[in-house]
Amino acid sequence: MSSSSKGRATWWVIAGLAAFTIACENAPAPSFGGGSIATWTAYGGTPGGTHYSTAEQITPENVQWLELAWEHRSGDIRKAQGPGEGRIPVTNNGFQATPIVIDDTLYYCSSFNKVFAIHAETGAEKWRFDAEVDRYADILPVCRGVSSWRSGKEGICEHRILMGTLDARLIALDAETGLRCMDFGEGGEVDVTHRLSKHQPVEYSITSPPAILNDLAITGSLVLDNQRTDAPSGVVRAYDVRSGELRWAWNPVPPGTEKLNEDGTYRSGTTNVWSIIAVDEERDLVFVPTGNTNPDYYGGHRDGLDHYSSSVVALNGKTGEVVWHFQMVHHDLWDYDTPAQPTLMDLRLGDETIPVVVQVTKMGMTFVLHRETGEPVFPVEERPVPQDPVPGEYLSPTQPFPTHIPHLLPPITSDDAWGFTFLDEGACRDKLNDVRNDGIFTPPSLGGSLLYPSNGGGNNWGSPAIHLGEQIMLVVTWRLPATSKLVPREDCGDNFQPQHGTPYCVETGLVFSPVGVPCTAPPWGTLDAIDLAAGEIRWSVPLGTAKKLAPFPFSLIKGVPGVGGPTVTSTGLVFIGASTDHMLRAHDLADGKVLWKTTLPTAANAVPMTYQVRPGGRQYVVVAAGGHWGSPNPPGDHLMAFALPE
Repeated sequence: MSSSSKGRATWWVIAGLAAFTIACENAPAPSFGGGSIATWTAYGGTPGGTHYSTAEQITPENVQWLELAWEHRSGDIRKAQGPGEGRIPVTNNGFQATPIVIDDTLYYCSSFNKVFAIHAETGAEKWRFDAEVDRYADILPVCRGVSSWRSGKEGICEHRILMGTLDARLIALDAETGLRCMDFGEGGEVDVTHRLSKHQPVEYSITSPPAILNDLAITGSLVLDNQRTDAPSGVVRAYDVRSGELRWAWNPVPPGTEKLNEDGTYRSGTTNVWSIIAVDEERDLVFVPTGNTNPDYYGGHRDGLDHYSSSVVALNGKTGEVVWHFQMVHHDLWDYDTPAQPTLMDLRLGDETIPVVVQVTKMGMTFVLHRETGEPVFPVEERPVPQDPVPGEYLSPTQPFPTHIPHLLPPITSDDAWGFTFLDEGACRDKLNDVRNDGIFTPPSLGGSLLYPSNGGGNNWGSPAIHLGEQIMLVVTWRLPATSKLVPREDCGDNFQPQHGTPYCVETGLVFSPVGVPCTAPPWGTLDAIDLAAGEIRWSVPLGTAKKLAPFPFSLIKGVPGVGGPTVTSTGLVFIGASTDHMLRAHDLADGKVLWKTTLPTAANAVPMTYQVRPGGRQYVVVAAGGHWGSPNPPGDHLMAFALPE
């Protein structure tokens, strides 16, 4: 055969393969069915979290056929604005809600506390409720979800949807109509600022869904960081879900010390619980992940007030009394508060099954604690950490390090400096050399200290998801260097993080090269799978790309920091948005490979969820795509549902 004939033959083969490929792409999707009812009745899938679903219709073999089934939009979008007359500067809104599904109805909240009831299979709106919060009164508008309570009877408000608001109200709605439950508090709501010390409204909000335990709705609060030592109390409170009456309150002050201010308000400056609370209904326990005692980067004034800071605390569900607590950061000066929902599971170790709490942290360390006692199931070592604080400060000589599950972020030095060229790499090396770096827990300093992991993590509020059968935990991990620098009070000026009541304000920020990228090599964000029983990292893959952040060829960089978290199904699929490239992906639990992805209108900085409401119906994967207040992505209000073709 001549060379020209070979060429023609080759082109015919290529053309044939192309035609075959096009035909496959244009071929109709096969029909899918089967599957059984799979619920999602609380923020984390269950009252104890896990972000795990028994839904089985969508599998690694057919996930490629997922398509958009419906979309719902709230209309709640806010773009960043500077200060105006009578108005504080505000950010973009962030849409971080994870819906719940009860029977055939999906419920979710918007960034500004509208509540929607939607037909779970069609996306058709059944009702909406507007809490009428001031859209420009809060710097960081967030509503991560709503909660459901049912009495087991039929009738008005025998099924209630509860939501906390940006202006610190707890509201109860009839699940069928969206009307207020008028027997709850006053006019269907409770003012959660009662007995707090004097504060500005912007300092105190509720951003996470209340936990439901029997007939109690239990809520913490967001208290604005780094403003002052006498910030409003971080008290956790339980309300009667029918009457709205306060049943108990736990203000996290050290044992044996005064719980109230002189005027009878809850003692100021205590650690808060801004993230998601978990409950164990069988053991009547409430697990709260505590924040840090205000302010974050200086604690010379605390005198033990941070006894419960940066911890998991188990409370008695009936009384609110402390059953046990485990502190993961002693005298926290790094904003390493406990960011994620304590996740409850029964861990199988050989022939033994142990009820545990799995707690991920901003340090990238995972603690596994016995649910009934708080004792570590795997060894935890108290190791010496850097000392030599600024004048007026004191430090813990040691910090706890779990040894069974690997630390996801090894230390970095100036040798790890990275850049696109030798020039920006050199600039990064200089920046890393210019700050104090004695490893993790290097204390804040006047000249600046390396903060690695950054105060965003490590792991944050969207993690973890746990496949209960395989005992594999999935987490989003940030790998970004940052710095913390204390500034003497006389030099502070108009600082956004004033830390009033201390000798210093604070400046924090990520370490970027001159061209605006992190000073360490990518990936800067990963999705990691950890075998909890074996204490091994199964795999780690870059999370997303820099597609929406940088021009070509920099857009090809894999592994960008992402806000949000994963969900895992019994069939071995890990669904996650989180990345800045506006994608929703399905990864294979076996090896982390991406099996399916789709482009969204903006970043999905939330945790996806999935459900099937009837045996013959479709399984849906739902995610909120609306960006995050601190990200470069545009704000949005898209709640999007994907399913296999009918």
